[in-house]
Amino acid sequence: HCNFEFDLCGWKQDENDNFNWHLRTSSTAKLGTGPATDHTLQEPSGHYIFIKSSFFQLPGQKARISSPVLSRKNKNCKVCEVVVIIFYYHMYGAHIGSLIIYQRTTLKHEKILLNLTGNQGNFWQRRALTLSGDGEEDFQVVFEGIAGEGPKDGIALDDLTFSREC
Repeated sequence: HCNFEFDLCGWKQDENDNFNWHLRTSSTAKLGTGPATDHTLQEPSGHYIFIKSSFFQLPGQKARISSPVLSRKNKNCKVCEVVVIIFYYHMYGAHIGSLIIYQRTTLKHEKILLNLTGNQGNFWQRRALTLSGDGEEDFQVVFEGIAGEGPKDGIALDDLTFSREC
């Protein structure tokens, strides 16, 4: 589980992208960009990760952050059948870009789990995704934010949780 209150909890910025996700609070955000509070604490001082479109990024440029390597093998069970990631996202703005979630194997094969584009509303939304696989190959989850055209538009993530089985 990662609520981003202290750090990135082992999530890592990808090197093969154009810019980074940033840890921030709503109290340090400029007016009109991002959520009014984080999801965890529901307070402006709470933390989340965020990308925003600006003159530093061209529309279509990508920021990627990946989970620690996960395994379905667990000493408590031979192979975990179902692994789920639950997360909260906030995508608000007239010219918002896209949020794409991938499952990446250790051999770097990527499968799209979810692709959201455009304004999703000015509130935190919950999503749960089932991660596929046969249980033999370790994997990561990658969140990719793609810059839109609006200078005040942004994508935020908070409370990323993997199911307890693994």
